[in-house]
Amino acid sequence: MMENNKGYVRLNIDKNGIGTIEFYHPQSNSLPGEILSEIAKTITEASLNKEIKVIVLKSAGNRTFCAGASFDELIQIENIKSGIEFFSGFANVINACRKCTKIIIGRVQGKAVGGGVGIASAVDYCFATQHASIKLSELALGIGPFVVGPSVERKVGLSAMSALAINADKWFDANWGLQKGLYSEIFQDNESMDKAIDELAIKLSKSHVQATKKLKKVFWEGTDDWDELLFKRAKISGELILSDFSKNAIKKIQKK
Repeated sequence: MMENNKGYVRLNIDKNGIGTIEFYHPQSNSLPGEILSEIAKTITEASLNKEIKVIVLKSAGNRTFCAGASFDELIQIENIKSGIEFFSGFANVINACRKCTKIIIGRVQGKAVGGGVGIASAVDYCFATQHASIKLSELALGIGPFVVGPSVERKVGLSAMSALAINADKWFDANWGLQKGLYSEIFQDNESMDKAIDELAIKLSKSHVQATKKLKKVFWEGTDDWDELLFKRAKISGELILSDFSKNAIKKIQKK
């Protein structure tokens, strides 16, 4: 568990064996390297914890799920090594979800950008509200959704992922996400969503552990090379973020 004035990652385990992982950052739940590392670590720990039967992955707040990469950290990347290290943080979260032996339920209460969309795509069953619009804004920053791309494509298909990646300034609404398979169910508000999440989580907590474990393997068939693939993708982003184009694009957004 990580907690300081720059945000937190918390794990709570209830009497039913439901492990809830919640992350928070004061800048719209953006993801600096420290939080990325802690999310990946906490998912891995929850996977190994025999007390936990099912995982719920969520963020704090009401209308923003995750703003993606921390601009404060992106602007500070000055060499390829630190660039790879930062973007590998997203790879590590996706791979932690992929390798996790427990079903992960996602809770998306509001907008998701970039890496936030990647996280939503990496869970096994994703609930969302009508406010959960998504955007892959990376191309507008002079990079691209290289690290999260395979995870998003796995869920919504190449055509839909390409649309998100190319139209980098456009918000795609929650209904679009439902139609394309990113979201499993959408709700009018947090209260009704949380009720449905609780019901499913309790059902899954009573499931045969070995059955859900084997089901996870089936869900993620064909991704055994992702440790290597996502690292290669992190290198691409790590190189591109060093460009003047990217630095200027980030500065413009920070001034708004």
